[in-house]
Amino acid sequence: SEKILWGKLRKKQIRGFRFRRQHPIWQFVVDFFCYEAMLVVEVDGAVHEDSYQAERDVERTRILKAFGITELRFTNDQVIYHPDEVIREIEEYLKTH
Repeated sequence: SEKILWGKLRKKQIRGFRFRRQHPIWQFVVDFFCYEAMLVVEVDGAVHEDSYQAERDVERTRILKAFGITELRFTNDQVIYHPDEVIREIEEYLKTH
């Protein structure tokens, strides 16, 4: 699913914004990062349904927010079966930045 989304994010295809893949931010490596919009896009697999991982995700989101970074999260299924909706949501966010 990350490869599918990367195919749509790379080379400034969405509103001219540049995304980086597997980008380090502090102690994390995020799936996709757009510095210009201070936006992280995460694609979550089944492991994120685990309660321990869910707690870690909440803490990570809080830390990223403290850095002024917004995080959009999508499931693997959303990216695989509804990629246009995922892209539309990312585009909506980018319209304001």
